[in-house]
Amino acid sequence: MLLSSVLQDLNYVKIKGNTDIEINAIAYDSREVIENSIFVAISGFEVDGHIFIQKAIDMGATAIIVEKDMQIKGNITVLKVENSRTALARISSNFYHRPTEKLNIVGITGTNGKTSISYFLKSIFEHAGRSVGLIGTIGTMINNKVEKNKNTTPESLNLQQIFSKMIKSETDHCIMEVSSHALNLNRVAYSHFNTAIFTNLSPDHLELHHDMEEYYQAKAKLFELAKEYNIINIDDEYGKRLIQKVQKYDAKLLTYGLENDADIYASNIKYSANGSTYLVHTPKGSIEITVNLPGVIYVYNSLAAIACAYSNELPLEMIKEGIQKLEGIKGRFEIAYQKNNYKIVIDFAHTEDALKNAILTLKQHAKGRIIVVFGVYADAGESGTDKRRSMGKVAAKYADFSIVTSDNPKDQDPDLIIQEIVQAIEEESGTDTYDAVVDRKEAIKYAIDISEKDDIILIAGKGHETTQVIGKTEIPFNEAEIVEEVLRSKNRLLEI
Repeated sequence: MLLSSVLQDLNYVKIKGNTDIEINAIAYDSREVIENSIFVAISGFEVDGHIFIQKAIDMGATAIIVEKDMQIKGNITVLKVENSRTALARISSNFYHRPTEKLNIVGITGTNGKTSISYFLKSIFEHAGRSVGLIGTIGTMINNKVEKNKNTTPESLNLQQIFSKMIKSETDHCIMEVSSHALNLNRVAYSHFNTAIFTNLSPDHLELHHDMEEYYQAKAKLFELAKEYNIINIDDEYGKRLIQKVQKYDAKLLTYGLENDADIYASNIKYSANGSTYLVHTPKGSIEITVNLPGVIYVYNSLAAIACAYSNELPLEMIKEGIQKLEGIKGRFEIAYQKNNYKIVIDFAHTEDALKNAILTLKQHAKGRIIVVFGVYADAGESGTDKRRSMGKVAAKYADFSIVTSDNPKDQDPDLIIQEIVQAIEEESGTDTYDAVVDRKEAIKYAIDISEKDDIILIAGKGHETTQVIGKTEIPFNEAEIVEEVLRSKNRLLEI
């Protein structure tokens, strides 16, 4: 593709050199530059891409995009822009022929619930005969094959590559989780969203956003990009603010909820240990829904999916069948083992809100104790301490016994992390309501050792993840496999 075509609609401060040259690739990592590439120098949080410009040229880059004044010698085309990340999003979309304009893209944002809404929607659309791709926490899925993502929402170049790949595979719909980080860093800029969905907002990622207001404003950016529908949880306090904000946008507003007057709402809800049934009401009628995941949170998440499917004009009967077909989601209330009333559940709950909801959902139908195994990864600053203390207090208040352990400690001292959590537990419920085991596998073993026939063990925080990050090392860590291994080694399969 000619450089002039790649640069279409790109705003730049100044340009030097020829734009009538052939471009074979785009890169923002100098190690990925090939012959006749554009290299985009990004001023990152840890590394400044401008220092790798000469390396990119040596590797074959013939065009460079910068946001600083740089002295670049040779026959190289140089463009200076205000923001390199925004420029990367623009040229990536152009290079891949603006693929989002050929897909029905649903973007989902909020603190909790994004993944389950994605899977509810995937089930509904596939039941309706549509081909569906997913981008999110669990990875990128095309033709039901999953590839791991570095981030929940990939960098704009990688994102446009994925969209292009979906087009080539004849995918109709792309359902993607859109992180606040990605919105702040313009990863989804110049992407055409048909629908945006807001779930809820509770404290998370405050090391990036500093406070809840910044976090909310980052999430709200998605709703400026939607062309057809903005779907918002009317029961969430930030959702109510967002509803007021989007009134001026061209996209139609559709609300869902349980407590307030919503466009899509549920009544006659019946909860069980394995799921829920309810009557969903829409402007075009009502129908009974069965959700095979327990708790009020999955009622909310299924309502969001129903609202989106409704806005896509799918029949209610088809929506009902699509929801019911979803039997479970990896790492979301995943039953690792069950015998009679004894149960071991793996869940991704990694915020205080999610942990509280998970414990309370299990508690409704528990005959014995709720034993929670959890750790907290958060930054080393004040917001990280606040999160660890909040999670500790939630566990102390709602669980019967907590085993505090490591999550993904990365470069932090796991003992110090645990110390902050247990201090909060002691303040809330005393010293006899928890134990601390640094090694997460040993913590799972300990939970099984002390459990009795009617107890429920909740292993919270990692969910679908199959690795643990300690220092710079990523080690295999599959909790479902660990549970099975521990039970077999202790013959608990026969005893419980």
